[in-house]
Amino acid sequence: MFLHVFIVGLSFILQHKDAYQVILDGVKGGPKEKRLAAQFIPKFFSSFPELADAAINAQLDLCEDEDVSIRRQAIKELPRFATGENILRVADILTQLLQTDDTAEFNQVNASLLSIFKIDAKGTLGGLFSQILQGEDIVRERAIKFLSTKLKTLPEDVMTKEVEEYVFAETKKVLEDVTGEEFVLLMRVVSGLHVLQTVNGRQQLVELVVEQAFLEQALNPADPDTVDRLLQCTRQALPLFSKNVHSTRFVTYFCEHVLPNLSSLTSPVAELDIQLEVLKLLAEMSPFCGDMEKLEANLHMLFTKLLEYMPLPPEEVENGENSASEEPKLQFSYVECLLFSFHQLGKKLPDFLLDKVDAERLKDFKIRLQYFARGLQVYIRQLRVALQGKTGDALKTEENKIKVVALKITNNINVLIKDLFHNPPSYKSTVTLSWKPVQKTEAVSLRSEEMGSGTSPQKQISSLPRRDSRQIYNPPSGKYSASIGNFNYGEECGRHTLWCVYRGW
Repeated sequence: MFLHVFIVGLSFILQHKDAYQVILDGVKGGPKEKRLAAQFIPKFFSSFPELADAAINAQLDLCEDEDVSIRRQAIKELPRFATGENILRVADILTQLLQTDDTAEFNQVNASLLSIFKIDAKGTLGGLFSQILQGEDIVRERAIKFLSTKLKTLPEDVMTKEVEEYVFAETKKVLEDVTGEEFVLLMRVVSGLHVLQTVNGRQQLVELVVEQAFLEQALNPADPDTVDRLLQCTRQALPLFSKNVHSTRFVTYFCEHVLPNLSSLTSPVAELDIQLEVLKLLAEMSPFCGDMEKLEANLHMLFTKLLEYMPLPPEEVENGENSASEEPKLQFSYVECLLFSFHQLGKKLPDFLLDKVDAERLKDFKIRLQYFARGLQVYIRQLRVALQGKTGDALKTEENKIKVVALKITNNINVLIKDLFHNPPSYKSTVTLSWKPVQKTEAVSLRSEEMGSGTSPQKQISSLPRRDSRQIYNPPSGKYSASIGNFNYGEECGRHTLWCVYRGW
């Protein structure tokens, strides 16, 4: 019986082979013939394996037709060819078709790619990565963007452990030569893989970033693209750091290579305060720094840099008043970052200020701290008066946003200075950096840290805007980080360097 059915079926196929060839030849006909061919070539594809290559080539001709409606129909049917060894070829073709500028056609290509993922995810990825590594620039760009946006939408039964490991292995090959935008997008791809959501996985991701950051090389502060590359890589690494995944290599590099060249750093974006940006990144990384080989030397560098931004009191003139021309400017944003970093690393060597700094220099440091603390008290009082009673929309004006940030910055510095004034210096206090989201428990704890306030601290702090009201910062677009757009590591409201001059002290 089986043999009879087989013979009948074979006879049917042989009789209709010529008819299928006519359908294949329809791609050379008019619009109606082409539309019919776009539907029937894939429908009967599996019945004529000896014509497989001819069928795929015919369908590919239709995918390149001048009529966009015919192209969309042909692209829609392409997944029907994705069987066995053909999956790689179909994925490769669809990836190349991502270069279309027609929105509807582009969406159809995306839909077809997603549909063959469910047939064979690894084979589909093979076609995508083949074009990323060898295809034209526009195809490479769009294929990477496809991976960064679509992989996370696929279910776990498609994105198996084996498939995710394949993605990671292929991504590492691509990362050997990437632009800044590609690096950000590919890091987004691998950071979302379930197989890397472990301590070991995050450590592997950090190592990827380290390779991109060129931490083995000395920094050229005069090259804006080199500086930009370091900042972009650091931003990528920041979310990966934890108590188990350390930031030691980055913090060490910043202390040894970046801080000594802070004043000569260049940026491809003129409006970016590159020095403040660097100090913020260092501050965010410092809590996750592990054991450091040159801890004492790096603390000395931080200490020296901190002194640069913590001026001595101005000398008094003959009439007992301060000379206005000699009054220093207090750069609160810089000092917050440097004090926080010094406070974090100082925990690892608590006797640094007592044993590693000579008595004369320590005395000088405490004078600077005291002078800065006096300025803080004046400024905090002024800010609280300015913000008292303001809630809701009143706090959303640009002027009041800056004042709210300034209040957070000065409160943070105040807490850290009080710690360092202890005898011996203490490193126990906890603050949240001014550009980070405020935690409710921390708002309450700030009550005991304020100086010279005539209003209720708890009431003032609790009225601070939440994170969603903060100004979004867009990273620079240099040669390395070209066209990164709205990728936002760190939502910043504290970009303003607060230059405040106090008179009459």
